[in-house]
Amino acid sequence: MSEAALQSLTGGNGALTWAYVDGAGDEPVPTREARRRTVRDALADAGAPDSDIAAIDAALEDAGGVPSPSARYLAVRGGALIVDEHFSGERLVPEELGHGPLAPLLPLLRHRSADLLYLVVETTRDGADLRLERAGRSREVSAESIEGRTDTLTKVRTGGWSHRRFHARAEETWKHNQSEVADAVDRIVRERHPRFVAISGDVRARQLLIEQLGPTSRDRVVEVDANTRADGADDDALLAAVSETAEHLLDDAVSAARDRAAAGDRESGARGTAEVVAALQQSQVDTLVLDNRLLEADDTILALDAEPWVAVRDDDGLTAGTVATASVAEALARAAVLTGAEVLVAEERTEVGEERDERVAEPPVALLRWPAAAR
Repeated sequence: MSEAALQSLTGGNGALTWAYVDGAGDEPVPTREARRRTVRDALADAGAPDSDIAAIDAALEDAGGVPSPSARYLAVRGGALIVDEHFSGERLVPEELGHGPLAPLLPLLRHRSADLLYLVVETTRDGADLRLERAGRSREVSAESIEGRTDTLTKVRTGGWSHRRFHARAEETWKHNQSEVADAVDRIVRERHPRFVAISGDVRARQLLIEQLGPTSRDRVVEVDANTRADGADDDALLAAVSETAEHLLDDAVSAARDRAAAGDRESGARGTAEVVAALQQSQVDTLVLDNRLLEADDTILALDAEPWVAVRDDDGLTAGTVATASVAEALARAAVLTGAEVLVAEERTEVGEERDERVAEPPVALLRWPAAAR
């Protein structure tokens, strides 16, 4: 979603009505209608005006063609739909249905943290399919196919000089085809900057392709040991590799931000609510890191209607008015969005059957645009 759409949720232009719910998927029509009725009733109980309820209900009537499981976030102001986002995978928090001055940002920001752009290359010796996708999204960004030469693709099993000649010719054909694929991959990496390139397909085709990639593309390769382009092949290995890589990149970004903030001895980083609020008030935060367990904490601070956008108390001597008392995580995230900072949410990773970690949440951390000593 655009920055403008995200900032439209931060308040200041009238009350909002929102719904963060499960996507409809391919559920039966009666089930979908029952869910819509439940949403309408909940929004009415929250005080949403009829025009807002009608706009969200009309949007939910269109399932969007997104397979289950999926999540959907909608926001309306004055009867007009301003946000309608679909995400593949399950909801990250319980349903959010409400009406008020501030819509919850963190469901969107958590999906967005994992919203990495990546390139999938499914290659065989006669060409490749390339898809630019975003993690957590159900639709590809773009797609193209490379159809290479098909003459002399198969090495002939004969002996002597003839065998060597056909062998060499087949190998050259494969190299030529993968050279075309490599050119396409390098172009996409140069123009679109995907975070990684997942390559699956025929073993020899993968080898030839990787050998011919430019250094920038090669550094982003995640090789998937599966021929997903073969007839009847499934893409489970590819999907698992993409999911694992996206999680690792997010975790690495969170760790790097925390490490840099700690290494700066409070000059390049802020730690804890009070320090992070002070940095946000100066528009000094480059990256805000929130522990996902912090999202469940009961502590609140103030969301303001003008700069500096956030305050710990109402006696801080600020001239801005209070929009709402919000959870620490939501208020910090809102101020970060309004000051152009990146927001990362440190997700708790648990395996199937593993118990949830009940430790106290890590305090918020901010990586600063300039040293704190310069304030």
